Amino acid sequence: MKNVLKEVLSTALYLAVVFVLTFLFITFVAQRTRVVGHSMEPTLQDTESLIIEKVSYRFSAPKRFDIIVFPYEHGNQGKEFFVKRIIGLPGETVRIDEEGNIFINGEKLEENYGKEVIQDPGRAINDVVLGDDEYFVMGDNRNNSMDSRFDNVGNISKDKFLGKVIFRIFPLKKAGGVK
Repeated sequence: MKNVLKEVLSTALYLAVVFVLTFLFITFVAQRTRVVGHSMEPTLQDTESLIIEKVSYRFSAPKRFDIIVFPYEHGNQGKEFFVKRIIGLPGETVRIDEEGNIFINGEKLEENYGKEVIQDPGRAINDVVLGDDEYFVMGDNRNNSMDSRFDNVGNISKDKFLGKVIFRIFPLKKAGGVK
């Protein structure tokens, strides 16, 4: 009977340690998330599974063009996680003109992530000045993305970031790093 009890306690302790380590890993290091919608096409597709890492932004600042994940509250409809690309950094001024060009501090942004020409600059038709800890984010599918151009999303503070997308795990044929 002592051996059975000892084995049960040993197994319970093992499972508790595995649970705690898994919880700590998911909470502080990395986690899986899923793309919902078409706002990041062509870079990311609806239903793709991604790994986000949560450590680097504790030691370094997010960079322009990083793909990040953050929560978005839909009021009484609940919370969803948005996947977007960083366009504007803290302290910068972002503007999008009528031709769909993005300007950072008055300089045209050279990038090729956008799927197509921006049709609706939203609030960025006028200068959007980012605060000390604010980022301007956009989906790569610029005409099918709810992002910082619109008041209901607005500028995103770094403390809202869940993490940086680093790896696509599904579908398997597209598994690998994400840029």
